[in-house]
Amino acid sequence: MPAPRTVLLTGAAGGLGTLMRGLLPAYGYTLRLFDAAPIEGEPDAITADLADKEALREAVRGVDAVIHLAGISLEASFEKIVRSNIEGTYNLYEAARAEGVGRIVFASSNHAVGFTPVPAGEAPLIPVDTPHRPDTFYGLSKAFGEDLAQLYWDRHGLETVSVRIGSCFMEPTSVRMLSVWMSPGDGARLFHAALTAGDVGHTVVYGSSANTRLWWDLSSARALGYEPRDDSERYAEKLLADQGELDPGNPDHAHLGGHFCTSPPQWPY
Repeated sequence: MPAPRTVLLTGAAGGLGTLMRGLLPAYGYTLRLFDAAPIEGEPDAITADLADKEALREAVRGVDAVIHLAGISLEASFEKIVRSNIEGTYNLYEAARAEGVGRIVFASSNHAVGFTPVPAGEAPLIPVDTPHRPDTFYGLSKAFGEDLAQLYWDRHGLETVSVRIGSCFMEPTSVRMLSVWMSPGDGARLFHAALTAGDVGHTVVYGSSANTRLWWDLSSARALGYEPRDDSERYAEKLLADQGELDPGNPDHAHLGGHFCTSPPQWPY
C-alpha cells in the first residue's frame, strides 16, 4: 500500500499521541491533529469530543488514514467508558466509512486479553488469536473496538490494524513492563508498518519492542513489515534491584493485565 500522505491522529494531546506527533512526520506523514483538549503550539489542531459527529466527519474528510488513539486510557466508570471508548470509537468508524477513508490503525490494548495467564517457563508466547479476556471495563472497550473493526471490514471493506499496545513510554518503570514495553521509536515503526502494509483486512497485532522477556507473539506485527529495534533488557538490572523478580504466586503478577486484574485504577466506583 502506498504510504498515506495525510493521517488523522486522534488523541493527539495524550501521552502516546504527543510521542507520535514528534516521530511520525519523519516518515513523510502530514498529521491532522484531533483531541478534546487544546494542543499548545498547534493552532490548526481540531479541538472536539468524539461525541461530536459533525466535527469527526470534518476531521476525517480528505485524509488517507486514521490513527485512533483517543479515549479513556485507564479504568473508569462503565458510563464514561461507554461514552468515550465505545460510542466514540463507533462515531469515528461511521465518519470514516461515510467519507471513504480506507484504513484505521486502532489503539487496542493488552487489557483486551488481560486475564490471559502469563507464560511460565517454556510455555509458548501468547498468540494474537487468544480469546478476549478483558480485565476491566477499559479492556472490554478495547475488545469491542477490535470486534467493531472486524465488522467494518466484513461489511464495509474498511481496513484496520488493531494494535494491542503494552506500555509505550521512554523507558519501562516496572518489572512487568520489561515484558510489554514498546519504545516510542518502535511505536512509530509499528504504526508506519500498519499504515503501509498491503491487504491487512482486519489484522490484530501486539505492540511491543523485541524484549528479551517478551510474553506475546509478534509474528503478525512482523508480517506487516514491523522490525522492532529496541529491547527493555537494558533497564532490567535497575528495576530488578528495586522491585525484585515477578512472583507467580502474586495475583498481580499472574495475568497479562497485571494489577488491572486485581485492583484496577478507580475501582470500585
